[in-house]
Amino acid sequence: MSVRAALFSTTGNEHLALIKSRDFITFHTRTSPTTYYEGRRGPTGFEYELMRRFAERLGVSLNLDANHHLDSILPAVRARGDIGAAGLPLTPDTQGIHYTRPIIEMQPLVVYRRGLNGIDSVADLVDLEVGTLNGSGLTATLQRLQQQYPALNWKASSDIEVADLLASIQNSTLDAAIIFDHQFLVNRLFFPEVERGFLLGEPLSMVWALPSGRGLELIDAANDFIQSLHDNGELDSLITRHFGHDDYLEYVGTRTFLSHLDSRLPQYTELFKQAAQQTGFDWKLLAALGYQESHWDRDAVSPTGVRGLMMLTNATAQEMGISNRRDPAQSIDGGSRYLRHVMDRLPESITGDDRLYMAMASYNVGLGHLYDARKITEMRGKDPDLWEDVRESLPLLQHREWHSKTRHGYARGGEPVIYVRNIRRYYEMLDYVERSRQQFFQLEQTRIDDESALNFEIIPPLEPPNDAR
Repeated sequence: MSVRAALFSTTGNEHLALIKSRDFITFHTRTSPTTYYEGRRGPTGFEYELMRRFAERLGVSLNLDANHHLDSILPAVRARGDIGAAGLPLTPDTQGIHYTRPIIEMQPLVVYRRGLNGIDSVADLVDLEVGTLNGSGLTATLQRLQQQYPALNWKASSDIEVADLLASIQNSTLDAAIIFDHQFLVNRLFFPEVERGFLLGEPLSMVWALPSGRGLELIDAANDFIQSLHDNGELDSLITRHFGHDDYLEYVGTRTFLSHLDSRLPQYTELFKQAAQQTGFDWKLLAALGYQESHWDRDAVSPTGVRGLMMLTNATAQEMGISNRRDPAQSIDGGSRYLRHVMDRLPESITGDDRLYMAMASYNVGLGHLYDARKITEMRGKDPDLWEDVRESLPLLQHREWHSKTRHGYARGGEPVIYVRNIRRYYEMLDYVERSRQQFFQLEQTRIDDESALNFEIIPPLEPPNDAR
């Protein structure tokens, strides 16, 4: 379906002409793992990639106003232009706004807390604490369902993100939530107590929003751009990159690890030992880090473009003097020296294993985000020099309440927690296997806690529920 600005109040090209005359285009957006955030290699996110490409196509610079929630995007577009891009749903009758053609479909999904059995229909939600986000288009879906299930009620918020909803389920503040399927894909690893439920209603269309009445050429250019991404396969590639590899950091299990231990590690063991002699680390720790990064695959490429056995970015490879990231010897040497480099930059007040674990977290998420987590740890009245306290703060970088107070902003802070946990597990298994070569036991997952306060608007049932409860 194509939604075109056929009813503009004026004709001409004044909006696009203004953008080109000032040499930049402003996108109103928000920080979230599916939209835009500061990643290990700089700005990233599905819609960020689209915004960047569109600005390049127009031949102008990209300016981001990312200080938004979902429900503040459209007012900003009306008042200031140029485009809103933040996982926006198509709502054609919105006053003062015109939408582009659909970019992708967004399928509503019910998720719920593990242990709540039999959650497989809307009727099963009636007696549960259910949450969703204002401005996502999901409230309208729920309102339609409420006509069939009058006792259905829920909570909606404008001040949070999907990660907050999942954290609330994880911590038993909510029983269930209504989000989109692709949002669950990129978040589910960090919330192991949240189960995938059932698809809810028809898919919604993700679109960009433009102010009405300012000419046709900008929306025509945006529609042509989106259509070209569909036609040349680039959009499918971006979808796969951002939403199709949600398990690349996942703990894969003892049997797979032991299999790779025998089939892959022997060809790299001496390289890890040489790197250990140069950097002072235990070679088994470096090997564990390499397994977490690539499963000891010299040709590995991550969804974000880092590559090689130690998954070095181009910037890190250049900093470490590495010319070929796919060469195992160079990759292991560069990755090991980079870990030492990061560890040496940490404050002297961090000592022992805490220093090692924070260095590994920085290898994954970046030193700037680690410093932000240490700041949050101080704000929470805990010790920023203890990994036990900092690892509780890292996932808070996913929540606006906290990342808005930091220097480097949003980060997928749950990743480095899982990253360090996995490396420690792999190291323990390597150490154990080296001593005994016996089958290692499966380790239990670490719970991710979050205690941020959430502000919900309560949407009551259409009729009072029975007092059967």
